[in-house]
Amino acid sequence: MQKVHLARMACALVLGASLSACSAGHTAVKETTSDSLTIAATGAATSLDFTNVGGAAIPAALMSNVYETLVRIEGDEIVPGLAENWDTEGTTYTFHLRKGIKFSNGDAFTAETAAYSINNVKENWTNGIAKQMAVVDSATAIDEHTLKVKLSKHSNGWLWSMGTAIGAMMTPTATDLATTPVGTGPFTLAGFTPGEFISLTPNRDYWGKVPQEDVTIQYFPDAVSSVNSLKSGGVDVVWAMQNPELLDDLGSDIRTTVGTTNGEVLLSMNNNAAPFDDPRVRQAVAYGVDRDAANQVLWGGMAQDTGGAPVPPTDPWSSDKDYYRFDPERAKKLLAEAGAVGAPVTITAPTLPYAQRVSELLYSQLTEIGFDVTLESAEFPAVWLGQVMGAKDYQMSLVSHVEPRDIPTLFGNPDYYLGYDSQKARDLLAAADAAPEEQYPKLMGEAVDQIMADAGALTLMNMPNIVLYRDGIEGLDPNQITDAIELRNLKEQA
Repeated sequence: MQKVHLARMACALVLGASLSACSAGHTAVKETTSDSLTIAATGAATSLDFTNVGGAAIPAALMSNVYETLVRIEGDEIVPGLAENWDTEGTTYTFHLRKGIKFSNGDAFTAETAAYSINNVKENWTNGIAKQMAVVDSATAIDEHTLKVKLSKHSNGWLWSMGTAIGAMMTPTATDLATTPVGTGPFTLAGFTPGEFISLTPNRDYWGKVPQEDVTIQYFPDAVSSVNSLKSGGVDVVWAMQNPELLDDLGSDIRTTVGTTNGEVLLSMNNNAAPFDDPRVRQAVAYGVDRDAANQVLWGGMAQDTGGAPVPPTDPWSSDKDYYRFDPERAKKLLAEAGAVGAPVTITAPTLPYAQRVSELLYSQLTEIGFDVTLESAEFPAVWLGQVMGAKDYQMSLVSHVEPRDIPTLFGNPDYYLGYDSQKARDLLAAADAAPEEQYPKLMGEAVDQIMADAGALTLMNMPNIVLYRDGIEGLDPNQITDAIELRNLKEQA
């Protein structure tokens, strides 16, 4: 089926309906006609630069597709990427880079550009994930294809994180990342209109296997419009569909698959704002929210419960602990002890389908245990990001965080929008990262125990990835273990 994609596409959509990276940005896009496969998503990108804004939409579209990393994450393994192999001696990593690789603008990928990429994160990135590179003491080119990275201390998480967005290899000659990303990946940017679509075309000079299809990520305002477009033949795939009730009315030519993600639907409570500056009040919320009911309302029970913890099942410190079993009477008691019965609470819900729906359930449950609840909507992404994440002007909110292994980002920085400030938790996180590898999961589990004892936030569920696609589409991986949506194998049957 041939589809026409124009710079003035009128649809707007969002990737994964998650915490999306957004900033001002625009690029002139020429009109193109192609047999591009089109993926419908929600949570639109308004910029292509993820170095200075937080969120998931931009890395989801660009990582592994436009940008590549020294190492790749496949399941629970770290495998070679742009580095053929690497040696480790103490806190020093020596990467042996693949030869003959070029960026899409013609620049050579060398140890110098790799060192630049790492140092650039430390020196110039301003988003939350940049802190993951703080453990790097130096990154230097030994020769054209040998990179030496010295860490200031042992870190269990650093090499793994190098397979995510902070490990994106960039060239210093690419200066307008908001509109013109330049990477070594299997795709190059073909077109971009902020809030509407991102179009990718195969990089014919790619060092590996060249993709077979052009791919367009088109952003829709809601699941209904994206599913309707799939049913009418306007798109080929609906990514991260958020309305399971729509599954009952699909045609016989539409397939469904459900994958796992790193996405935690996090109920945030501003630890620096009354009444949530009292841990007893946060604990009351945790006991007073019926996570099973939320799962049924949002996903028909298809989501995985994490016991309230911010730990997806793919993390090695995932456990079967239920930190806050639903107990409204205990919640009422804690609220009374804190002198917070009748406390006014405003839930600032982003305009994302899952957030809007579950906020109504939260309104009912939190009212039942004794809060005076008000609901307000914040347009997502721009208003929500500015108000909640930026200004921290909120009491309670919720959004899906899909950045991989993000506990240190969420709970290890008191300046983050959660406002969680626990020296004990930070010490445990630091000890886990610096510990011998075999002790890493255990110590991370202890850090999670502390965070949950403090009720720093409550994870309602692990976000499932419901993917719909028309018959004939192949190579689609519904599992999103890191921040990337893998597009290189996507194709249509001949």
